[in-house]
Amino acid sequence: MSEDTNELLPVSTPSEDILDTVAVISSLAPGLGGTIATVLSSISLDRKIGRVREVILEMWRAINEIQGEIPQQYVKSDEFAELLEKTFHQVAEERRKDKLLAYAMFLAGDISSPGAPYDEKLRILRTLEEIQPDHIRILNAMLLPPENTTNFNGSVSQTLQRRLPDIPSERIHDLAQQLTDMRLASLKHINTWMTASGAEQLDNYLTPYGKTFMRHITHPRK
Repeated sequence: MSEDTNELLPVSTPSEDILDTVAVISSLAPGLGGTIATVLSSISLDRKIGRVREVILEMWRAINEIQGEIPQQYVKSDEFAELLEKTFHQVAEERRKDKLLAYAMFLAGDISSPGAPYDEKLRILRTLEEIQPDHIRILNAMLLPPENTTNFNGSVSQTLQRRLPDIPSERIHDLAQQLTDMRLASLKHINTWMTASGAEQLDNYLTPYGKTFMRHITHPRK
């Protein structure tokens, strides 16, 4: 597998770019490339095709990095083709780079480890369509390991503000409420005082679905 697929792809029109991308992937992984080509032929993306190409390339890089075997039976299945089509339609409407990367990791993880139920994957896609990049930043901040502190007490709000100093506290509170509404986290009482160690252990405030969601959109592992 190529370490830098972009080196094989000449710069041209968006449509030609994605055809070149798929051709390269097809030569290296015929089953995966064939399914991508079939799905792309059935949908019209016009000028938005560049976003889909970006996601395909990031997905391919992630698959290359873990050096796993591509499950040929799965990537040729109707289930994967349908999931790919739904993902590409959402990607075509998405302008934000952070979320395009999340879609790429979602596909790479699904190819590397396709065992999750199909309905769960559809739920992840629905959440990806709704979620904002700052939501994902908060979720990532909640997964950071706790820091040693000499304080006696603290709050979830203080910890989030320290880990995300560029986001105003009012917006952190608003985003926290939205994450609670989406059932990704339980952050209704982020100003409640508690022990400092408790305020540092933010992964405890992710819901089971929140943890599942983050596994689906982060870089897959072997």
